[in-house]
Amino acid sequence: MKIDDLPFGTTDWSEVDATEHPGETGAAYWRTRHFGDLRVRMVEYSAGYLADHWCSKGHILLCLAGELHTLLDDGREVILRPGMSYQVADNAEGHRSSTTGGAKLFIVD
Repeated sequence: MKIDDLPFGTTDWSEVDATEHPGETGAAYWRTRHFGDLRVRMVEYSAGYLADHWCSKGHILLCLAGELHTLLDDGREVILRPGMSYQVADNAEGHRSSTTGGAKLFIVD
């Protein structure tokens, strides 16, 4: 990742409107900012959320609250708890997220 032409700034995430993204079950609520080619999001998954797709987008993801289950297309499952993160490149390993009790994430892609 190379970050160019981005002056110092702050984001008060409580002031960024959330958009709803239904899952196969539950929903994801995204608060999104764009900085050039970077998309930065604060995402909250409802209890019982299961993504409605397999994702091939690269991300750097930090779990802030709750517990996130990520199934990889090779059958591995990773569980993130607060303070844990993962990183994956574009088109590297397909992944699909779910949560039983909800989760709050900070994602850069």
